[in-house]
Amino acid sequence: MKKLLPFLFLICLISTQGIAQEVKMKSIFNGKNLKGWEVTPEENIWWEVKDGKIHTENDPTNTGSTLWTKKEYGDFILELDFLMGKGTVDSGVFLRSDKDQIQIGISGSLKRDMTGSPYIPGKSYPKEASGVQDLLKKNDWNSMKIKAVGQSYTVWLNGKEVVTYQSENMPEKGPIGLQLHPGNDMSIDFRDIKIGKL
Repeated sequence: MKKLLPFLFLICLISTQGIAQEVKMKSIFNGKNLKGWEVTPEENIWWEVKDGKIHTENDPTNTGSTLWTKKEYGDFILELDFLMGKGTVDSGVFLRSDKDQIQIGISGSLKRDMTGSPYIPGKSYPKEASGVQDLLKKNDWNSMKIKAVGQSYTVWLNGKEVVTYQSENMPEKGPIGLQLHPGNDMSIDFRDIKIGKL
């Protein structure tokens, strides 16, 4: 019994630490409107809420737009679902600025699906996500998880880790952005957008 007590204490300690390390996820999209978000360019004709989802679609001139959180975030875990719609979908998630982006859909430069891969202006895609084509569900909802700590971030697609990348210029704090890429006749939906501060 005396030998068992230290072991039980260690198990309890590990369990307590695990609970303390759990990240509390908070919804940043209320499913009703775009409260807490802002659009660039400012006059919004691209983003709307439909049936509890954020729906975005290019205008006839294919201008493109970005939907930003009004709040800024440091280290975080972001979770969201996306459904690629009509046309050639070229979208993504901006991390703290428009300098680091996680691609969703077809790359305009590479002309192939680069979902889950980091895109850096001036560097294109410095690292490609692995196994994405086997994970990506066509004509259905997909889940994406992004963990950003400092200048490093890791991406999961439908529960599978696909890439980790070390950025060079990622700011310490900034908003999260959803992209509607200019130049494409396309649409995409987002839902269940949650973030947890680390």
